[in-house]
Amino acid sequence: MKDKDKVIDPLPDSFETEEEAGAFWDAHSTMDYQEYLEPTDDTIKISERVFEVQVAEDVFKKLQQEAASLHQPVPKIVDKILRKELA
Repeated sequence: MKDKDKVIDPLPDSFETEEEAGAFWDAHSTMDYQEYLEPTDDTIKISERVFEVQVAEDVFKKLQQEAASLHQPVPKIVDKILRKELA
């Protein structure tokens, strides 16, 4: 199928929730809706950055077990361990 034959879902007038908006934009590209975009002078300040790191599978499995036992997400456990070890 060529791009000119691509069927674009209509852009909803609004979304009931942030989750609904997120689900829509997870499945759609803003490039398909350029006609609705407007220029803005808004400035976005990034106050926190998050980085990805690779870990071996066996280490990740241990992190998952630890996270499950503490009822916390893996990223929180990784952050806690690294902060402790690097202090």
